[in-house]
Amino acid sequence: MLAATKRIGFGAAVMALAVGLAGCSGSPETNDGATKGAPGAPKAPGAAENAPHLIGDGSTAFTGAQPHLPKPEQLKPGQKPPQFVVFSWDGAGEDSQKLFSHFRGVAKKYNAKMTYFLSGVYLLPEEKADLYDPPQHGRGTSDIGFNDAEGIKDTLRELRGAWHDGNEIGTHFNGHFCGNEGGVGTWSVDEWKSEINQAKSFVKNWKTNAGLKDEAPLPFDYDKEMIGARTPCLEGQKNMMQAAKTMGFRYDSSGIGDQVWPKKTDGLWDIPLQLVPVPGRDFETLSMDYNFMFNQSGTVNGDPSQHAYWGNQMRDGLLEAFDRAYNGNRAPLIIGNHFESWNGGTYMTAVEDTIKTVCVQKDVRCVTFRQLADWLDAQDPQALDKFRGLGVGKAPKGGWTALAAAPASKSPSPAARPAGHSEEH
Repeated sequence: MLAATKRIGFGAAVMALAVGLAGCSGSPETNDGATKGAPGAPKAPGAAENAPHLIGDGSTAFTGAQPHLPKPEQLKPGQKPPQFVVFSWDGAGEDSQKLFSHFRGVAKKYNAKMTYFLSGVYLLPEEKADLYDPPQHGRGTSDIGFNDAEGIKDTLRELRGAWHDGNEIGTHFNGHFCGNEGGVGTWSVDEWKSEINQAKSFVKNWKTNAGLKDEAPLPFDYDKEMIGARTPCLEGQKNMMQAAKTMGFRYDSSGIGDQVWPKKTDGLWDIPLQLVPVPGRDFETLSMDYNFMFNQSGTVNGDPSQHAYWGNQMRDGLLEAFDRAYNGNRAPLIIGNHFESWNGGTYMTAVEDTIKTVCVQKDVRCVTFRQLADWLDAQDPQALDKFRGLGVGKAPKGGWTALAAAPASKSPSPAARPAGHSEEH
């Protein structure tokens, strides 16, 4: 697992800086995440009729409808919307830190569903690196490296289990290239199409690429499962969305926004990370572990005496953001994370504490981006327009019934950005 640990750890070192934004629960199952007789699990003799329908080389399979998915229902006029919270993970690989498996267990304990944005190269072994032909970079290069057989098997186990738990497998694409020298923000629409196709290919062909013929397939058709993304460093969103809207995507979470209701851009739900409070400071930062880290220590190995304080600051900032939505406009709260132990793992503790606190509250639904998009699509567009007219933390005057009866209003203007604001992760 050493190679996998270095791989994911190095990914943190090459992330773009957020200049200007100053500032274990019980272990989960360790098998393939599928119970006996479940889709994708080993079948007993005579159970061939229940075998999954293999796709391609058998790396993926159609196993029927995903379990544990809620059925979206349209709100009645004047009904208060639920408070949605989306916890999402960029990169989504299992390495020696075992954070993927840990948070799968946390999610199950607190009835939360999450979105895992998989980096395709996490299923590509180092010796097959030349199969990756990244835009504007040499064949076989990646700013987050590749994987080894053990890391691939561990990641596959968690992906299977995550899907069976009702979670979503999106994409974080492949090589995580950032900046002006060939970074994703400089890519054309056609280059993005190549990157997306390659991300799909590495998931659909890991058995051939890694030689892991005896491993169980992933229990989904990735052409249908992969409907959303977050770009590396939050760069290149415009051209990526132009490519993605022709390739089966339904949403993107690469933007930067406020805690207001999302809208569609070019036919895709644009569901950005959000500016949230930094308790004790006079600015807000993005709702992501990396941004809190950068604005606190500026390094992944800051002063150990400050670790607990920094983690508590992130937790309290996320809870303040939750409270102002929950008691205000009920805009979905979007939280992004990485499976990393920065500053002694304090941000992982902050995220876990947030899950424990918010996902058990009345009318709160901790969901995936897919589930949120399903719910948004089921609503009356005019009702959503009215929701978008509510500013950050602002409950409707006269209540939700009065809002339903009022004429639609324009969406609020975005809040002013901190000076020098730039994108991250």
